[in-house]
Amino acid sequence: MNKNQLEFGFAEVDITPSGAVETIGFGRPNEWSHGVLHPLSAQVTIWHCGAETCCLAAIDHIGFSRQHADQLRCTIGENLHIAKEKVMLCFSHCHSAPNDSAAPEYYQFVCRQMQKASAAALLNMTPVKAAWGIARTEIGVNRRKGATALDDRLGILKVCDSKTGKLKLLLLRLTAHGNVLKADNHLISPDYFGTVRDTLGTVYSCPIMVTQGASGNIAPKYYQSAINPPDAADERFIRSHTALQDMADIILRDAAPVIEHLQPQETSRMTMYARQLPLFADVPSAEQAHTVAAEAKRFCGIDGTGWLAEGNRLRKNGVKEQQVPIEIQYFLLGKGCLCGTASEIMCEFALQTAQLLKNDLFFFGGYTNGCTGYFPTTEEFDKGGYEVYWSLLHFYMYHGHVFPLRRESAETLVQFTVQNFLTEQS
Repeated sequence: MNKNQLEFGFAEVDITPSGAVETIGFGRPNEWSHGVLHPLSAQVTIWHCGAETCCLAAIDHIGFSRQHADQLRCTIGENLHIAKEKVMLCFSHCHSAPNDSAAPEYYQFVCRQMQKASAAALLNMTPVKAAWGIARTEIGVNRRKGATALDDRLGILKVCDSKTGKLKLLLLRLTAHGNVLKADNHLISPDYFGTVRDTLGTVYSCPIMVTQGASGNIAPKYYQSAINPPDAADERFIRSHTALQDMADIILRDAAPVIEHLQPQETSRMTMYARQLPLFADVPSAEQAHTVAAEAKRFCGIDGTGWLAEGNRLRKNGVKEQQVPIEIQYFLLGKGCLCGTASEIMCEFALQTAQLLKNDLFFFGGYTNGCTGYFPTTEEFDKGGYEVYWSLLHFYMYHGHVFPLRRESAETLVQFTVQNFLTEQS
């Protein structure tokens, strides 16, 4: 066999909690689950080509803390004898899964399951061919008032057995928040990602892997809820009791013609690497903090008591800024690249990087190796609101900072991401 032949292995495990568990995603007074609507899963793919081996995993979760994600990457890396930077965890950002920080026993369960999956995937490695394609789909809506930006690319990676041509994997890159189910749902669910996997898996008789794009400001077009959620508040959104299936049906309709015509080819171009970018967030003054807390209470009903106390603690200790380490990871296969960071980046990040690189197959996304909060564009930073300030009143303890990254950070991240990709290619 050609030593530069691309090889691939896949395994999937169940990560559904066995009982009631605290969830995360809505900031509700009571976040405890009341049962299971659909099971959660974690998928592991292992790729080998020449001297390079790497692991790409997809996990039904809003996004582990950065510390938990790094621990899991290290564990998988040790099992596969590769560096942490060769392991990419892609979280679906579903809002109906357990809180890994509040349920350490669940986190350990997921780690054990993923170790099993990585071992199983390694045992079924097989030579494959691959091809990338793009469909266009409208499953998301820009939820920021007055904004129209939307990444409607439906990225498709088709992987087939080199000898038989049998489909081994369809990997989809979608861009819409994983919260078709809203705050009145207390049942465990992978949200629409699970329905997409089930629907396309039935049609194509192969594993379906779905990764999340730059959806920090993109809400799902369809939603299933009895309440009037703030992120589906106008006529652009469609309330439906079959919303999960509606999303999956649209994706199948739009992806099918591209999948049919894609012709996987031999490829010897495969690598995974990561780059580090330190960014900073200011600690607000007492006056700024009280203004933000009052706005969050007025517009979203958020109680900022804990957040205000943390700000006071930081100021008393002389802390004026908080450093936020940003990791950008790249998985390059053939002509396409999945690139990601742990932040909830907005869709403009993906659009700008693809445009600057003149490459529609460069997919920059969030929720990669964890979730560290919203990362707004410069324009949205100036508007403020939930994605910039108010969400931190809920989630500051998980993200490691109490205020958003500085205004210039968005441009810094885009340029850094593009330049490091170009440098690697030269």
